[in-house]
Amino acid sequence: QVQLVESGGGLVQAGDSLRLSCIASGRTFSRHAGGWFRQAPGKEREFVAAINWSTGTTYYTDSVKGRFAISRDNAKNTVYLQMNSLKPEDTAVYYCAVGLLISGVYVGTELRHYNYWGQGTQVTVSS
Repeated sequence: QVQLVESGGGLVQAGDSLRLSCIASGRTFSRHAGGWFRQAPGKEREFVAAINWSTGTTYYTDSVKGRFAISRDNAKNTVYLQMNSLKPEDTAVYYCAVGLLISGVYVGTELRHYNYWGQGTQVTVSS
């Protein structure tokens, strides 16, 4: 059974940095994508970033490009999200997710592309 455990959230000020970690257990991942999504109060869960577990190719939503960086450590079965220059609008619960690559090649950016989810970690950015 696959389990994803996130850590690294917290309360920071605007302009600060945080690094989220997601440790995956229960199987090895090859033709998979690791993703980060977030959900702010009263809003739907949205895509933030994703990475092809094998090739390391990354994808980002426009609002975090240049500020966030997703990476993975295959040996540790861990996906990271480095968040720099944080803004109050980044405040949300951040969820780690893993899913199969689309057609064995493409990284999904929608919730339906991911079938394993973590419990979420709160990130709060004060102004």
